[in-house]
Amino acid sequence: MTEITALTEQHPFLRWLDKAEMMLLCLLLTSMILLVCVQIILRTFFASGFLWADPLLRYLVLWCGLVGAVSATSQGKHIALDITGNALPKKIEPWLTYATHLFCTLAAGGLTWAAWRFLRGEIEFGGSGPLSLPLWFWNGIFPLAFGLITLKYLLLLVLQTKALFHPGPEADNDRP
Repeated sequence: MTEITALTEQHPFLRWLDKAEMMLLCLLLTSMILLVCVQIILRTFFASGFLWADPLLRYLVLWCGLVGAVSATSQGKHIALDITGNALPKKIEPWLTYATHLFCTLAAGGLTWAAWRFLRGEIEFGGSGPLSLPLWFWNGIFPLAFGLITLKYLLLLVLQTKALFHPGPEADNDRP
């Protein structure tokens, strides 16, 4: 179990959010698969199809990718680079984790702000998207996903700060 996963399991809100993300991902993927199968059948056997299905599928793929990124954040499977490997002393590792969480919180916060500005433009000037829903609805996943990633990293930062300044009994044990 990764350190991020262990920290996530300590917080009830993050556990609940993980379950909600998994349910949403299952719903999105199931609806995408069903819609693609219906489109294939309609095109193959009836030389027709739903005009709105292809644009809708593009947005559903976008939603799956961003909800998946939110989910990957709390599982410690988000984009990561291990530059130092095992070269640094184990005593520095918690501080490196702290710095990483701080950087990720700030970066995700900046992306949330930019996504919110983009969404405001969509609300003001955007048109209509699939299923006659406004484009701002479909693009609303950007600030939502980046906001959730920011929130998760902020909570992980708080939990890491707590672990640094109030270490538990397992912190005294030397790791192999």
